[in-house]
Amino acid sequence: MRFESEDVTWLTEACKRQIEGCQRKAFDGTTLFTPDGTGHYGALWTRDFYYVTTVFDLLDPREVRAALEYLLRGQRADGVMPDRRQADGTSVYCAGSQEQPVGLPPLDNSAFSVLLVWEYVRHTGEAAFFGKHRDGLLRAQAAIPRGEKGLVFNDPVRPHSPYGFADTVGQTGELLYCSLLDWQAWTALAAMLDLLGDRSQGARCRARADLIVRGIQTLWDEASGMFLAASHDCRQIDIWGSAFAVAVDFPLPLARRGKITAYLARNIDSISQAGQIRHLPAGAYWQRLLAPIAPDHYQNGGYWGTATGWAMLALAQEYPEITRRLFHTMVADYRRSGIYEWICGDRRTLPRYVASAVNPLAAARQLQSQFGFPHEDS
Repeated sequence: MRFESEDVTWLTEACKRQIEGCQRKAFDGTTLFTPDGTGHYGALWTRDFYYVTTVFDLLDPREVRAALEYLLRGQRADGVMPDRRQADGTSVYCAGSQEQPVGLPPLDNSAFSVLLVWEYVRHTGEAAFFGKHRDGLLRAQAAIPRGEKGLVFNDPVRPHSPYGFADTVGQTGELLYCSLLDWQAWTALAAMLDLLGDRSQGARCRARADLIVRGIQTLWDEASGMFLAASHDCRQIDIWGSAFAVAVDFPLPLARRGKITAYLARNIDSISQAGQIRHLPAGAYWQRLLAPIAPDHYQNGGYWGTATGWAMLALAQEYPEITRRLFHTMVADYRRSGIYEWICGDRRTLPRYVASAVNPLAAARQLQSQFGFPHEDS
């Protein structure tokens, strides 16, 4: 997958600036990687920190390790991982403000904590780091509510926030996106347990992952050729989740993978703006919200660069020209207008947003490596 060299070079340098600009010092001197360079989200958010580590070579491994330790020390006694840990050391477990939390603790932070450790271990080879935090990570996974099919389950009566980039959305019942993250986490745990020589525990983790592979098929919508976001509230086509399933090589029948990529290719102009991707099909809005978000704002109709990387990975093999165009269009918009959390029409909200830069760059690098090209065209 050959992208324009200038686009990759520009976005790499932009990511370096974004990462440098998002750093803040905690009370104990630890460098925190916050979600943006403006100070709006002035804490170490679990999922945003994970996204930063997908471009691990742009980071100092010692700072990553210190920030990981800082985050993991915030785990609650019941296993719940913090949604974020603030610079003063306060651990915050729910989305939203501390005064007005949105739902119960988000259902993605356990998986992201595991994946953070896995990124560190696989890049540094320090399996002992996982050994130190193994029990806490297994407790974190045990704290997540799941249904009979092994999928992450959100109680419609007392809902948690779901995936953090949809944390204002009232997705309930069995959840697509969080279950995909859960599958990734169990798979990563199995790999790290193998490194420690604990193959029996690793096999149990793989069995949990396999249960998700079987169970998630209940969220498939044959009419659209896409996955639904949830089984109860917000039983709607999930653009992000469906693209993500293909992007991370979740085990799917080839016919279903093909239907997802065909849907994305067929609808790319209506689900994207300036190369950035909507959560839902054009004209659709979430059926239930946990906070009052107007249509065409934020997580209820905004277009996000964070998801562009997953769309690229999903489309690349069958639709390389659409993939190249999507990436080029996004970079051109970033160069012209800046890198924002989300956009919609003329609205652009929260500049210098890190995930909007690092996720597409990580995807571009993966595709160039996968298709036999270096990070930059010669």
